[in-house]
Amino acid sequence: MVNTPQNNDTVVLAFTGSLDNGEIFYEVKKDDPMHVVIGGNNLPPSLEATVRKMTIGDLQKVRVPPEEAYGPRQKELLQTIDNQEVIDRVQPKPGMVISLKTNKDGEEVSIPATVIEVEGSQVTVDYNHPLAGHHLNYRVELLDIKKSN
Repeated sequence: MVNTPQNNDTVVLAFTGSLDNGEIFYEVKKDDPMHVVIGGNNLPPSLEATVRKMTIGDLQKVRVPPEEAYGPRQKELLQTIDNQEVIDRVQPKPGMVISLKTNKDGEEVSIPATVIEVEGSQVTVDYNHPLAGHHLNYRVELLDIKKSN
């Protein structure tokens, strides 16, 4: 019988996540692996489907579409704000991630935004997650399977 992960088993993984341009956005090394419960919605579906077919020691590559990861980029999340105080305090530059305060359900919260452009007192920011719209490429190794009781 082949020993592959089943629902509620905990898998021990090492992996590297990269973009199509080769940029690594996340890495979990063998000496500090990730423990994930299968069937717990902790992994994108195509990544979990790949892990479910693996046995200990297997190394696989899987490409996760944006819809299973951080979603497509949403144009409405690009906004131009007119705020000299932000410019004076942060001195934003394109590519910089800044934290902007906003009200959500009556509470003040900070939301990260990527600076796209600065022109005068206007700052164009992008509230999309930095990985939104990207295919995510994973090189995953199954180190261990801890069977559920």
